Amino acid sequence: MIAVTGANGLLGSYIVRLLHEHNTPFIALKRKDSDISHLNDLKSNLLWREADVTDELSLKEAFQDVSGVIHTAAFVSFNPRNAEKVFAINIEGTRNVINAALAQNVKRMLHVSSVAALGRQRDQTTVDETNKWIDSPINSNYAQSKYRAELEVFRGQEEGLSTVIINPSVILGYSNWEKSSSQLFKYAWEEKPFYMDGSFNYVDVRDVAAIALQLFHSKKIENERFILNAGSIGFKDFFDTLAQNFNKKGPSVRVGKPFLKPLAALESFRTRITGTEPIITRETARLAGTHFHYNAQKIQKTLDYKFQTFDATAKWCCSRYAELYGGKNH
Repeated sequence: MIAVTGANGLLGSYIVRLLHEHNTPFIALKRKDSDISHLNDLKSNLLWREADVTDELSLKEAFQDVSGVIHTAAFVSFNPRNAEKVFAINIEGTRNVINAALAQNVKRMLHVSSVAALGRQRDQTTVDETNKWIDSPINSNYAQSKYRAELEVFRGQEEGLSTVIINPSVILGYSNWEKSSSQLFKYAWEEKPFYMDGSFNYVDVRDVAAIALQLFHSKKIENERFILNAGSIGFKDFFDTLAQNFNKKGPSVRVGKPFLKPLAALESFRTRITGTEPIITRETARLAGTHFHYNAQKIQKTLDYKFQTFDATAKWCCSRYAELYGGKNH
């Protein structure tokens, strides 16, 4: 029996769908009162257990009769106001998952980390799995939390838990567009006029889910990490492509780096009042004009895997978002 933490999240929900499709026995973990609307079509076919990664006891109870864990639960935020929550869920939460798994004699765990956990330096343009973490101003609170979460996974491996880590780049998929990377699609839908220099790395959620299950079930792969990244794209090209798929107008006003800091301050003020997540923060503004590439050759060679193209991902995501939100005012 496999337990999936964060089963109602963007990645977790796609992993759940694949497990269900393959008739693999599993339980889906969620916090009490969590939104599970994206899995409503499978509602009668899912076995849910309530557990909070910040509560080790609830995890021990949830992991009863469980032989493996796919740990997707995390909090993605680059808002400095959320630093305490980011550390609590990503670091302490992973520590609790490891402890509960060891206590219940769980044999196998796949941990969903992030390319952010690999660390970055300003003059570095290519990063692979051998990259060593070095404290740097451009490493966000989120990056620090995912790096330190991995240290907990390494501890679990030393204490007898068979582990494998995946490090996806920005995961693109169809989900609640008020959260995480899905906000980028809402930004394009609303025809926001601004964009900044620089680029980012991306990967399709369907690829991440498929690879996660292949690695989890592999008996030969243990104590390894794999970067999952389909490519990189400039912010302007990214939003233009989404806008084209939405039949909307793309952004036309380039915001230079000197203006990003005050814009981040305005975003912070706006979102403090509205209770929403800012698109631009001090942490993301530091990355303006930078170009990193995450090398995914290791996973491509190991599994002979071919990632979805950006155009295919954009077309799929935009069609789903348009179908859901096209007739609504947002």
